[in-house]
Amino acid sequence: MRSYRLTALGRVWGAAALLSLAVAAPAVADDDGADRTFTIEDPRITESSGLAASRAHPGIYWTHNDSDDGPYVFAVDSRTGKTVATITMQGVGAPRDVEAISLGPDGNLYVGDIGDNLNGSWDHVWIYRFPEPKVLKDATVRATQFDVKYADGPRNAEALMVHPKTGRVYIASKNEGGGGLYEGPAELKTGSDNVFRRVGEVPWVTDGAFSPDGKELVLRSYFSARGYAFANGRLGKDYPVESPLLPQSESVTYTADGSALMYGSEGERSRVVRVDLPKTGDGGGGGATHWAGGIKESADSDGDGVPVKGTTLTGVAVLAGIGLLLFLGRRRRKG
Repeated sequence: MRSYRLTALGRVWGAAALLSLAVAAPAVADDDGADRTFTIEDPRITESSGLAASRAHPGIYWTHNDSDDGPYVFAVDSRTGKTVATITMQGVGAPRDVEAISLGPDGNLYVGDIGDNLNGSWDHVWIYRFPEPKVLKDATVRATQFDVKYADGPRNAEALMVHPKTGRVYIASKNEGGGGLYEGPAELKTGSDNVFRRVGEVPWVTDGAFSPDGKELVLRSYFSARGYAFANGRLGKDYPVESPLLPQSESVTYTADGSALMYGSEGERSRVVRVDLPKTGDGGGGGATHWAGGIKESADSDGDGVPVKGTTLTGVAVLAGIGLLLFLGRRRRKG
């Protein structure tokens, strides 16, 4: 989201990385090179604001730009970072502030036009839905548009998650003082408003993702991530989740097999950083359920994403360190 771009962080990113290098670890990748840390190479993708791992095409990640880009969704190959398909949505009007994307159990991609730079000034937002293409090639598809309202009034949001078992859509609102988790109706309908109702309290959220088994929900912010046990449509126990420090942390998704989280950022040639989850012995998809055993983090040695402990305190500490470095730099120049 443009209104929150961290320009100061971008200018001193090298300093921030140095503060966190102690926790960096080698990357772990699949044998064919898929699902590992990669760089989005497409020059059209400068504001990657959402991520969804394909189930039909291993190693492919769906993403989109933020506001003012048009009705486009891109399929990016994690092996090369190159776009292998551009999907143009038809029949959805002009997207306003697209912030999230999620893949449902019905094989459809759900695109969340749910951002509100004016923080709750729009009386409704939209969700677009279309089938995940069976063949990866440039195409124009007819998408279904759903009108969305919140039971307790308009608000800004950047996270949309479709439960992988029930198909129910959830939205997490974004607010400095903490947002809410909103549950959509059992089935989205056209021709009338789909009212989302608040069912939980969450921190500042820029994106979220369900584990493939639907038992865990991970929500991320600019500086941290938290996991929640999830059952019967409600949040359970929460816990810190490892997350990389990125220039503008906007997106997260599980890999299709549930073995890792993939974190994305906005910007030209932005990185998508893999953070490995511990093996649970449950056939995959257990997600961070076994967080007490520790979550293993990883990033390419040449990447700009540095894995750090997933707490807001880490972000504050990093910002404090950056401020100190800037202050010392000014003193040196004056001297």
